[in-house]
Amino acid sequence: MTQTATSISQVVRSGLCIGCGLCESLTEGRVKMQMSPLGGLRPMPLDDFSNEETSKILSACPGVIAEAPETELDQIDPIWGAYSDMRYAWAGDPETRHRGATGGVLTALGMQLIDSGQVDFILQVRAIPDKPMRSEWVMSETSADVLAHAGSRYGPASALAGLSAALDRNQRFAIIAKPCDLGAVYRLAQSDPRVDALCVARLTMVCGGQSRLTKSQGLLAAHGLREDELTLFRYRGYGNPGLTTLETKDGRRFETTYQELWEDEGTWDLETRCKLCPDALGEAADIAAADVWPGGGPTGEDVGFNGIVTRNARGAALIKSAVAAGALTLGETITPAMFNDFQPHQVRKKHAAAARLAGMEEAGLPTIETRNLRLDVLGQALDANARAAQIQGIGDRVTRGKITEDFPQ
Repeated sequence: MTQTATSISQVVRSGLCIGCGLCESLTEGRVKMQMSPLGGLRPMPLDDFSNEETSKILSACPGVIAEAPETELDQIDPIWGAYSDMRYAWAGDPETRHRGATGGVLTALGMQLIDSGQVDFILQVRAIPDKPMRSEWVMSETSADVLAHAGSRYGPASALAGLSAALDRNQRFAIIAKPCDLGAVYRLAQSDPRVDALCVARLTMVCGGQSRLTKSQGLLAAHGLREDELTLFRYRGYGNPGLTTLETKDGRRFETTYQELWEDEGTWDLETRCKLCPDALGEAADIAAADVWPGGGPTGEDVGFNGIVTRNARGAALIKSAVAAGALTLGETITPAMFNDFQPHQVRKKHAAAARLAGMEEAGLPTIETRNLRLDVLGQALDANARAAQIQGIGDRVTRGKITEDFPQ
């Protein structure tokens, strides 16, 4: 029997919080997402939840459960899950393709949903205007808004902090967010019928993990900058993968290549929840968009190509309408084996996930319940020594204080 957290405080203190914002949303803002000393967004105060709020949050919390929807599709890849189509794609508009991360697919789809009248707004994240290294949720009501907010945000972001406000508008909307966020949306729909009635499109990126704010702070330090000097902090985009670009109030500009920033995985400063992630591939989304670099990393800049995974009929209908409108261009078919080559770290993490979660239990910490994600089968690909090493690795991290988080009582 999987032992999961029984309180919000336990989720956070056990290192399982990803800072999605669901706690803020379902308490109508009484509990706020705040930056922790470790550089992650956490709900504060930790113990200000009613029994009803706790039950509702824990039933959907990414630190408690990860679930892929049931599917009638015949194509279910062990790693990538259910799909109706996989192929190259990019934004039909050259500017959108250039400005968006990779090939601008998620931006193009969001713009198409608004321009076609399928939704009234998009719930997504953007750089905070006066604190551009940090991110906040926003409701984009025009395609120009969606384009203005294009580009990956690698640091902490609480997209779901805006979910209740979005639902309260009683309008049809789409969400662009991380896979774990959309897993929470899928779970919440089982207790709140407004979710399926109003959130009519769910788009995500294949996620390499959410870095803590410390990753960005390290880049500032490398350039000798203070955060209050910034007017721009763009992680990527304006090319593929694009330069990480910082601009200051006095007109200075600093650029770092994607390879320089991310080539050493040991410096990613990922949240613990990301290292345990049962689904970084967006199985609860309608469409997932990925980088498609052979071998797993870019060798330079290009005009931008996404790989897309269409997961259900709703996603297929959106792709069809976007292509018909010229918002999206489709390329050749991609196979799961090709995606495995494009995303080798995702393959490794998917095989290791079951052992890592078992390591949490063996260390006496709560773990994450998983459903329809095939982790037990994938875990069997590890030999006994590899499995033991993953479990021991988690135990060692717990012993060194690298997983649990301390907060004042």
